[in-house]
Amino acid sequence: MAALPEFMRAIDPEEAGGPEVLRVVERPVPRPGAGEVLIQVAAAGVNRPDVMQRKGLYPPPPGASSIPGLEVAGRIVALGEGVETDWAGRPVCALLAGGGYAEYAVAPIGQCLAMPPGLSMVDAAAMPETLFTVWTNLFERAFAAEGDVALVHGGTSGIGTMAIALGKQFGLTMIVTAGSDEKCARAVEIGADHAINYRTADFVEEVKRITGGRGCDIVLDMVGGDYVPRNLACLADDGRHVSIAIQRGAKAEISIWDVMRRRLTLTGSTLRGRSAEFKALVADELAQTVWPLIRDGSLRPVIDATFPLDDAAAAHARMEAGEHVGKIVLEIAG
Repeated sequence: MAALPEFMRAIDPEEAGGPEVLRVVERPVPRPGAGEVLIQVAAAGVNRPDVMQRKGLYPPPPGASSIPGLEVAGRIVALGEGVETDWAGRPVCALLAGGGYAEYAVAPIGQCLAMPPGLSMVDAAAMPETLFTVWTNLFERAFAAEGDVALVHGGTSGIGTMAIALGKQFGLTMIVTAGSDEKCARAVEIGADHAINYRTADFVEEVKRITGGRGCDIVLDMVGGDYVPRNLACLADDGRHVSIAIQRGAKAEISIWDVMRRRLTLTGSTLRGRSAEFKALVADELAQTVWPLIRDGSLRPVIDATFPLDDAAAAHARMEAGEHVGKIVLEIAG
């Protein structure tokens, strides 16, 4: 394999702040450890945790790079000890604990998925974080099964659009919320069965209307706070509520008696701090159950916009403006 440069271009802000702190700097090219690979990054997905990290609200887990970026696509250019040699030179996408906003990034080999022919680097970079999150929460924690009705908040976000796409592939009825009629129309265009404008309608009443009073089987919630009791009111008996973010706060007041009486399940998870072993298990499941849909072209992410690495500040500004539909991606190399 070709000799590696000593330094690379990266986004690695030294202080918390607004998008303007995202400036390109020079950093040493990392070297892969045992069980890891070095990826020459072609594209990196932009996610809300990156925004929180930039603001100083979500520090990297111990041992993770201070460079933001939780998902990349590119080509493997160096192998750590114990990695099979046939991975050398292969195009992959990977889930990271950090380090994606750079020309090179290290990833555990267990968190890499080989890219099939026909998949672009931009599309590949937009998938790991959302796929891992939706799969582990909607299908593993909420036990989604064909015929279930799922309510997903933030239906036009990266997570929301992937939940729509994946849910439809596995026979779910997808109800989403969004903040405008235009976004609701886009959600339906993407594949949602129903889209509710939460600014002009009561989503609890709308879910009851849509389901004929029964309620939904699953709520995938990234809002938290005062949404939680309203979410529980949307659930049918034996329904499952999964929390994946807390944009409106970490505390909620709910009726425990209602949970008991209707046999509701409240669960949730975070992904970034989970072990490499857990993430490798999820990657194996995705390779077996979801990757065939990627290979045949029936599943693709929704891409909102791409920006060069030098314009990472503009990418974050777009995400914070809340007007995007789908994923925002940084293009780093050709």
